[in-house]
Amino acid sequence: MEYHLALIGYPIKHSLSPWIHNKFLDKAGLRGSYKLHEFDQASSFEENIKLLKRKKYDGFNVTVPYKQEIIPYLDEVDPIADKMGAVNTVVNKHGKWVGYNTDGVGYVRSLEAAYPEALLNQDCRILLIGAGGAARGIYCALRDRGFSRIDIANRTQTSASDILELQADHGNCTVLSIQEAEKALKDYDIVIQTTSVGMRPNSKDSIIQVANVKDKGIFSDIIYQPLKTEFLSQAEAAGAPIHFGHTMLLYQAQYAFEKWTDKKVSLNNMAEELKLLLEGR
Repeated sequence: MEYHLALIGYPIKHSLSPWIHNKFLDKAGLRGSYKLHEFDQASSFEENIKLLKRKKYDGFNVTVPYKQEIIPYLDEVDPIADKMGAVNTVVNKHGKWVGYNTDGVGYVRSLEAAYPEALLNQDCRILLIGAGGAARGIYCALRDRGFSRIDIANRTQTSASDILELQADHGNCTVLSIQEAEKALKDYDIVIQTTSVGMRPNSKDSIIQVANVKDKGIFSDIIYQPLKTEFLSQAEAAGAPIHFGHTMLLYQAQYAFEKWTDKKVSLNNMAEELKLLLEGR
């Protein structure tokens, strides 16, 4: 069998997904290709989808700004993606398009790979900063793994409260302001920054100032341009172990590849290779 895979979104000309998934195909010993379909927002999304259906892809990824817009065109949506209201992976199952979201599981896998012991204690206290799509996915994945002490800090606290509502049982999860979170950093075993604050070209920005940290408390940022954000630099200076965002990119892609092919590929040294690619950009 030859797999035909793709990515839709805008803009995506510089996407690393073809590099990642072509590596996966090689590792899995599979024939196939991964193409980019840039849907200009000035064109009709519906017409673009009709063209995509005619190409009969085995699966495709969806990135901004179409993670919500794709949903009405799907035949089925996985319960987790439905909760999140966003799809980033579509699988063609016998002619039916089924939507998934691999971000949350991908993030948790990336953290576990870097710090295997971090997720062994389900009583650990976790802080999510931000309340966007990535935070929603990470929150759901962590709750599915049994963690019940996840606080969410966001500038708009109603958005953070909406994330708690994704689970019928809120556990011991609460909502904080950004200011409250900054003062309470030393109470958390894992702190995860999910906003776009600190992304290039504003790489000197940080959503909070990291000073007082818990001993061995892990600080993680999902941004990967730059690799070491101001948030992570401050955490490292305060003595905290840090976790880089580019690994989430790999592991969410790994999970998507599993959905398409039923094969879980080993990443081996891909994180280091991707790091070098990103540093060269």
